[in-house]
Amino acid sequence: MILIISLNIEDDWGDRMANTKNIWILNHYAAYMYLNKAGRHYWFAENLRKQGYDPTIFCASDIHNSNEYINLDNLYKIDTIEDIPFVFVKTPQYSGNGISRIKNMVTFFINVIRVSKKYLINHDRPDVILASSVHPLTLVAGIIIAKKFKIPCICEVRDLWPESIVEFGNLKRKSFLAKILYQGEKWIYKNADKIIFTMEGGKDYIKNQKWDQENGGPVDINKVNHINNGVDLNAYIKNIEENNFEDDDLDDNNYFKIIYTGSIRKANNIEIIINSAKYVLNKGHDNIKFIIYGDGDEKDRLQKKSIHENISNVVFKGRVEKKYVPFILSKSDLNILNYSNHEIWKYGGSQNKNFEYLASGKPILSTITMGYDIIEKYNAGVSLKKQDPETIGNAIISIFDMDKNDYEKTAKNARNAALDYDFKVLTRKLIDIIESI
Repeated sequence: MILIISLNIEDDWGDRMANTKNIWILNHYAAYMYLNKAGRHYWFAENLRKQGYDPTIFCASDIHNSNEYINLDNLYKIDTIEDIPFVFVKTPQYSGNGISRIKNMVTFFINVIRVSKKYLINHDRPDVILASSVHPLTLVAGIIIAKKFKIPCICEVRDLWPESIVEFGNLKRKSFLAKILYQGEKWIYKNADKIIFTMEGGKDYIKNQKWDQENGGPVDINKVNHINNGVDLNAYIKNIEENNFEDDDLDDNNYFKIIYTGSIRKANNIEIIINSAKYVLNKGHDNIKFIIYGDGDEKDRLQKKSIHENISNVVFKGRVEKKYVPFILSKSDLNILNYSNHEIWKYGGSQNKNFEYLASGKPILSTITMGYDIIEKYNAGVSLKKQDPETIGNAIISIFDMDKNDYEKTAKNARNAALDYDFKVLTRKLIDIIESI
């Protein structure tokens, strides 16, 4: 059944005069948003324009996690798509997470500062900078540019660096490099005029680090805000209607279909889904099928494991274009959210796929319980306290056996949750922060 969501979100900001007009958004990895006409800052920019603001997105010329790039003859290039200017800053291509990626980050940091000066020759000054991580050098660049122009800088934290690197075992907490990175992170929070965390527990993180003023630190906790990731529901519905995806497994209604979409890497811990599928199959539920869309360096190994161990209820589909994901999810019976279990999740999650799952209007099974858990908050599925094949398998069987009315109520809760995370709503929160400076 194809989901149609009724949107009752009024654009009631038309009468509000924006004091701040020109907004420069710095996001190293936003080039894919230009290509896809989608993504957090594309949707922010789209909605900001509707409210009288003039956003400009600055990003690197290379496309993250791909071999594609925007070809530049000079230090930067400007292109406009759907009335949103993108300024592509020249950066070297890279692969993996080694030296070449670090060089890419440093080059963007240096060049975006240089470009900011040159861009002003033929364009208006910004009134505010919105500098967004993943990596912290973009935030540092935003603060430097804002200080030069004597304007405010909002720092948006979408990943806790270096905390996430430490938690995933790629950096020792007490190492010299980690100490430097933590000091740099604290400097960012001190010097930002406003801070936005995509995870809801940002204030908790700062307090636990004892960087807040109550603990003798330099960070004013009152400037910390939260805007999670979300979904453009109009675009989502349009994709369902216009981008059908032919797949015999999706169309087979003889199965209860569990769908995973996303990367298949060690951090995603997809092997536990495969082992859970094996448990479900051994319990006699051969009418439950696990359909996995995505790619990564673990895919081939896990595919061979499924064949070798005769786990016949798992199907690997490979990578699909983003535009097909809404239609694929509309055909599911249960969507599965899965990550390795780490302490960092206590601060909350901001996974894009979770909001796509909510928008599909189908129950969600999360194999971990995060802080400020959205699935629990909206009763949109099940978040597990324990992560092992037996617990996951039994939870799947329980949802499969769920009373029809209870299942439909859970699905409705997911749809209602998606309304709260539509980018029309999220942009209003951003405007409130901008106007409060």
